[in-house]
Amino acid sequence: MDFFISSAYAQTADDATQSPWTSFIFLGGFILIFYFMLIRPQSKRAKEHKSLIQGIGKGDEVITAGGILGKVTKVDEQYVSVTVAENVELKMQKSSVSAVLPKGTIKSIEKDK
Repeated sequence: MDFFISSAYAQTADDATQSPWTSFIFLGGFILIFYFMLIRPQSKRAKEHKSLIQGIGKGDEVITAGGILGKVTKVDEQYVSVTVAENVELKMQKSSVSAVLPKGTIKSIEKDK
């Protein structure tokens, strides 16, 4: 009746010893995978977002992290003023801008309504 349970065998002393370099290589592989899968892409996105924020200018059409679409009317060092509707202007931090849209995006969206 050994269909489902396999037999367990004890390891000999020769099987249990490994080179210390094997552990270091294995750990190094994990560190490399962690770097290329998590750290590097995140720092690349942060660098792109920083350059996007520095390049914001008056007249740019932007979308915020909250999903608000508007046109930049004033740019300060840390804040931007965004017109979202006629006579409605919001002042927000530059870091809340998630994307700069191509010119004419707001008009094309308003036309679709």
